[in-house]
Amino acid sequence: MPANRALPVHVAGTGERLTIEPERLVVAGYTAKDEAAVRAHIAELADIGVPPPSSVPAFYDLDPALLTADAVVEVGGRKTSGEVEPVVIRHGGRYFLGVGSDHTDRELEREDVAGSKAACPKPLGSVVADAGTDLSEVDWDRLLAGSTVDGRPYQEGSVSTLRHPAELVERMNAVLDVPCTVDLVLYCGTLPLPGGEFVYGSAWRVQLELPGGHTLAHAYETRTRRL
Repeated sequence: MPANRALPVHVAGTGERLTIEPERLVVAGYTAKDEAAVRAHIAELADIGVPPPSSVPAFYDLDPALLTADAVVEVGGRKTSGEVEPVVIRHGGRYFLGVGSDHTDRELEREDVAGSKAACPKPLGSVVADAGTDLSEVDWDRLLAGSTVDGRPYQEGSVSTLRHPAELVERMNAVLDVPCTVDLVLYCGTLPLPGGEFVYGSAWRVQLELPGGHTLAHAYETRTRRL
């Protein structure tokens, strides 16, 4: 398990620097608004051996020490992959939007979804956007997300297909009993994969386009951990 550490971030357009040291790291899954599509996706995953979640949306409570802004991260094998995710950061009573990747061990995922997420670092971009103190005011439907793998397009689309983060935080609080004042990082789910299949590679780039033209981005490479 990596050592616990704080992450410095810059707030876009303000020159403000923060050091985030969240008490909780939560990765949300199955967050699409279309519940029928979510059920179909769960059935597809079950066909390849991925166990169904205990709740929808699902919330995976991970070690905050998994967060990293490093350009190179270590993974346990070749069959790991990332996913672009909008990220909500609650710090000192304020909210910020960031972009990250829910990098996951896809072989382990067939046996233990939470374990597969805990097996990989969680990359997070070092530039965030101020979202104020009221998360419900985030203009969610105008955000666009995308990712590439080894320079090839992978995911692209509007996050409007995902549940609004204000709803997601409320559901997370209920499922995990997270106090409303705790500093946290929440990965908010991802866009559908092309063809519904994972792609494995070593160079990942994720981005989140905000209203007004500003783009949050992060790039990282994976390196197989030596035993």
